[in-house]
Amino acid sequence: MGAKCAGAGAQGPGHAQQVLCGWLHPQLPSSLSPSVLNAKVVSEEVLRAQEEWEAVDTIQPDTGIFHYAPGSRASTDQPGQLISFGEALQHFQTVDLSSFKKRIQPTIRRTGLAALRHCLFGPPKLHQGLREERDLVLTIAQCGLDSQDPMHGRVLQTIYRKLTGSKFDCALLGDHWEDLGFQGANPATDLRGAGFLALLHLLYLVMDSKTLLMAQEIFRLSHHHIQQFPFCLMSVNITRIAIQALREECLSRECNRQQRVIPVVNSFYAATFLRLAQIWRTQQKTILDSGFVLKDLEALAKKSPRRLLKTLEIYLARVSKGQASLLGPQKCSGPQGPHSKDLTFIGVCDLQPHPAHLSSGLI
Repeated sequence: MGAKCAGAGAQGPGHAQQVLCGWLHPQLPSSLSPSVLNAKVVSEEVLRAQEEWEAVDTIQPDTGIFHYAPGSRASTDQPGQLISFGEALQHFQTVDLSSFKKRIQPTIRRTGLAALRHCLFGPPKLHQGLREERDLVLTIAQCGLDSQDPMHGRVLQTIYRKLTGSKFDCALLGDHWEDLGFQGANPATDLRGAGFLALLHLLYLVMDSKTLLMAQEIFRLSHHHIQQFPFCLMSVNITRIAIQALREECLSRECNRQQRVIPVVNSFYAATFLRLAQIWRTQQKTILDSGFVLKDLEALAKKSPRRLLKTLEIYLARVSKGQASLLGPQKCSGPQGPHSKDLTFIGVCDLQPHPAHLSSGLI
């Protein structure tokens, strides 16, 4: 698994171009006839290189990624197979995660009056039979991105292709990840506090037919010329909120009701992301508001998880009927500008008790 589109064949279009240039200017004796020239020059290597070069459709200098023309031999079987959420989850259910499981704290530790108040007025405890599933969720959040694991690569490729509509894989490192809303060329550096669970949540969002449209609309909003924000970085913060809500037992009542944990956490993540998009759009928020929006959203999500889940149910029902989405159409009030990468994004972990105006602090 990897950057299958990063070159043409084993040696790439650059080699093809070099060989073809040599073919166009052969250093051969002038006494040879044209037929002999052709026989000596048009070797199997040249033919293969020419075929590869002609297959190249476009070249993106910023990423070094080559896109092949559909139907060419070089593009055949180039894209890797997409991976479903269920398949990725099964991977974690079968591998040894004991070293990661040791790190988790399934619930928030409370003492004194806080413990008494939680016992008397707090949410119910998670049923005993669901705690192993809860621990799996929290353990996955301790796992990082392993570029050597083919499954991890497939998850990244699936997210990229579903969000961008590309038919081809991309390099696992490169500036194209910034276009999706990561801070840099390596998505692994942006998973702090959420681990691989952040990528699983994105995978769930784009691979579920009911939430894919929502993901694409939020992604479109993230590229608004005024209200732009880093989509994937925002998603990581939503996953953080979901992790905290699970640990603080805010989701226990719903998990007990459904007798499931993972589907509830997934829906809670999607519902919280949808709520953020609604707030962002209707209240004309910008990236400078990100930290405060996320902090208020976290408080709302923990206090009224069922309300958020109900909003998601209504949205998905409208989508299934082909009705207009809750986000509505984009309305641009000014000239379209380039997507800026210089603005500061503040996550839920970056807010200080009394932050300075427009303080910096990347996630």
